[in-house]
Amino acid sequence: MTSLIRSLVVLLFTCSYAFADAPASFSAAKAVAKQRIFFDQLAVDQGDLYCGCRWDWVGRSGGRVDARSCGYETRAQQTRAERIEWEHIVPAWVFGHQRQCWQNGGRANCVANDALFRVMEADLFNLYPAVGEVNGDRSNYQYAMVGGAPVQYGACMSKVDFRARSAEPRDEVKGLVARVHFYMYDRYGLTMARQQQQLLMAWDRQYPVTDWEREWSDRTARVMGHENPFVTGAAVWTRGYKPSRAGLMLSNPGTASVATVSDGAIIGNRNSRVYHLPEGCPSYGSVAARNQVHFQTEAAAQAAGFRKAGNCRD
Repeated sequence: MTSLIRSLVVLLFTCSYAFADAPASFSAAKAVAKQRIFFDQLAVDQGDLYCGCRWDWVGRSGGRVDARSCGYETRAQQTRAERIEWEHIVPAWVFGHQRQCWQNGGRANCVANDALFRVMEADLFNLYPAVGEVNGDRSNYQYAMVGGAPVQYGACMSKVDFRARSAEPRDEVKGLVARVHFYMYDRYGLTMARQQQQLLMAWDRQYPVTDWEREWSDRTARVMGHENPFVTGAAVWTRGYKPSRAGLMLSNPGTASVATVSDGAIIGNRNSRVYHLPEGCPSYGSVAARNQVHFQTEAAAQAAGFRKAGNCRD
């Protein structure tokens, strides 16, 4: 009975936020992730990203780590070891370095002047709670197989190789971090090194989607307005994969400008629940960036509850 009640609570809570606005900033994203995705005991029971530790929520978006739940032992930073932080699975440093704004002034400049960077920084599919100390140690390192590293965090099986500037997550989330990478690189047209692709493709095959990953992805999709196709099975990353670039947009910094997405993308207006095709729909380019929801097919838009704009020409 308890399990049934919990399931009903989760269903009612998540459905109440169906198709809510995606957060516009990293600060807002952390609060939204807590309130709408990782809000319940089901999420906490899965543990944090790197160590499987449970936590208690504290404040607007923070948490207090239960070290005993996962056998965690502090390596060096006690304060950060005690708190939950939000990890960008694909680091902001990685996608930021592929933007001109970073070359002109680093992350602060990107946040201030690059609308697309703010979208990527706040993308909920790329955010996951993590023990602060491991989050800090991982820094902006790429994922890799870390061999021969000594135990660093007690029973926590994630490893960081500071000399090689690489990190290996615990086995339980290797498939998850691979599919998040595929999503980010696909959606935003990022460039991934061949060696990184090979490793992540191997993890994707070796560690298939779990029930929790599917639930987490579904909850996130309800907020973001689109899915991670590498979790649902709608897309599979292969060698030579050509990114869809569905999340790309061109904006004038500092203005509420209209976004332009890649050819073939269907734009929905989350307020009017109307979608526009790239050809035959006069209002295709007039949907404000903050109100856009992107779909690859009309069927997907209609399944999400959108209808075609009345001024579209067949």
